[in-house]
Amino acid sequence: MATKKDIRRLKIKMRIRKKINGTAEKPRLTVFRSNKEIYAQLIDDVAGRTLASASSMEKGFQKQGTKTDVATLVGKSIAERAKAAGVETVVFDRNGYLYHGRVKALADAARENGLKF
Repeated sequence: MATKKDIRRLKIKMRIRKKINGTAEKPRLTVFRSNKEIYAQLIDDVAGRTLASASSMEKGFQKQGTKTDVATLVGKSIAERAKAAGVETVVFDRNGYLYHGRVKALADAARENGLKF
């Protein structure tokens, strides 16, 4: 059963997705945040495929410090994988979450490591 909070986030998510769209040259960097983990994907919406992804659940991922510190490491990882895939600019999709805390930490780390958005 979806809570009011989930429904609110999904409404915000759909409002955002009407306005932004990812292409092969400028994919959409989307963030999903659960209570324990954080995930990031570069998505080409035109072709309907994921170009690169990073998450805190990956094998060999060093979870050290707070959840915000882990989000920073995931941001760094997605930026490195984007460069490897030949992507320099992205459209940021916060997926209905507030641009605060872990989402902001991931975005700032991705910017510091070379992604432009």
